[in-house]
Amino acid sequence: MSGQKLVEPICVRVNDAARMIGVGRTKLYELIANGELETVKLGKATRVTTASLHKLVERHRALN
Repeated sequence: MSGQKLVEPICVRVNDAARMIGVGRTKLYELIANGELETVKLGKATRVTTASLHKLVERHRALN
């Protein structure tokens, strides 16, 4: 083992974000449009912050 630590990304692609929380791309884009997820534009690419994914899951856990 090289001793390197795995680093959690601070933002991910839309498809990866959808997969991470178990929804489809359409639902993920709805969450973005509703302001429930934070995105970052890097050139033409849209990325979803992992912090906003964690916050979304925590908000929904608190409702249940």
